[in-house]
Amino acid sequence: MLRASNSLIGMINFLTFLISLPILGGGIWLSTKANSTDCLRFLQWPIIIIGIAVMVVSLAGFAGACYRITWLLRFYLTAMFFIVVALIGFTVFAFSVTAKGSGNPVLNRGYLEYRLQDYSGWLKDRVSEPSYWDKIVSCIQQAGVCGKMAPGGIPETADRFYARSLTPIQSGCCKPPAACGFVYVTETTWDPVPGLAVADTDCVNWSNDQARLCYSCDSCKAGVLANLKKDWRKVSLINVILLIVMVVLYVITCAAFRNSKRTDNGESYGRNRMEKAEPSRFNF
Repeated sequence: MLRASNSLIGMINFLTFLISLPILGGGIWLSTKANSTDCLRFLQWPIIIIGIAVMVVSLAGFAGACYRITWLLRFYLTAMFFIVVALIGFTVFAFSVTAKGSGNPVLNRGYLEYRLQDYSGWLKDRVSEPSYWDKIVSCIQQAGVCGKMAPGGIPETADRFYARSLTPIQSGCCKPPAACGFVYVTETTWDPVPGLAVADTDCVNWSNDQARLCYSCDSCKAGVLANLKKDWRKVSLINVILLIVMVVLYVITCAAFRNSKRTDNGESYGRNRMEKAEPSRFNF
């Protein structure tokens, strides 16, 4: 029984190690997105840290099962409990901060537009901080998001542009909102209509200067939030599935460890244990 329990625990730890790979991969993927389009370099680190922790703890549990080192198995069970709790907490946090906000359809346009007032909460406040927003704008500029809008570097016609599907950052940061009524010239050059009164402050903030564009617009901040929401929802859904599997494996490991401890203590199982607990009155 002891050998079977240790083998089961070792197998479960190996499966847990495999689970750590997609968790870590999701964090790394978000890190690459942060360096290219999302430009938010803080939310991926908890996922990376949790992935590494699951990997290290599962290896410790695997070693404990193979070499029958009890303290390593106890460390595995204790550490994995806190890791599961942390993953649950962070997954709930990720869903809560990305719960609100979505794109708004525009008449005769293939792309959506985004409004900052549709978003709320901690993440919106974090992105809107002037010092942090300056870093995000610098990242978007370095990534050349707006400069890559023209296919092959050749400006397209207005009709073809209006029919395109743009990313949230391209829609919010690289062009003025449709409500401004500006005239299309190129993907990142729009001329205002003389005498047309507009109430949206983003229309005033728009500039044909390629270093400014709509980077100071609320629509740009909303586009960053929408892009972040899309990517984080993908990772969070994967984490939910992996979390369910981890909880099931953790419960099985606890049961197997408990059984192995009973065997170490000389306790019986099944019918023998029942007979030991309630011995027969008749002795032949």
